[in-house]
Amino acid sequence: MSQHTISPEISHPPVHSEGTGRIWKVFWVLSALTIVELALGYFLYAKADSMSHVAVLSTKIVIGVLTVLKAYYIVSVFMHLGDEIRNMIMTITVPLVLFIWFIIAFLWDGNSWKNLRNTNAGSRPSIEKVQTPVKQGAKD
Repeated sequence: MSQHTISPEISHPPVHSEGTGRIWKVFWVLSALTIVELALGYFLYAKADSMSHVAVLSTKIVIGVLTVLKAYYIVSVFMHLGDEIRNMIMTITVPLVLFIWFIIAFLWDGNSWKNLRNTNAGSRPSIEKVQTPVKQGAKD
């Protein structure tokens, strides 16, 4: 039996023509994204007091976008989702996006419920006073 015998379950022989080039490309892309994220995080940590609220918020948004890009790249390369057909990609990503949307919606609703509960649920202020009972003395 030769080394490159194809089993009945595999339709094509394993391809090793790319070598390590793709691995190094992925390594450098992920390293660069991570270094940029860390630099922004350290910058935010050191200068957050002197920055405006808009600048801090936009820096946090940039860090979040870079994190999502890294996650997409990792899933695309290491889980081979980038090599799949469009319908398979949609089968995986649409439920994931809906799941993330559900989490955000439930957190938003929970926070709203907490805020309403802490403000007497937005109802009218209570104007009724509780009357103290009058002590009846024994007069005989």
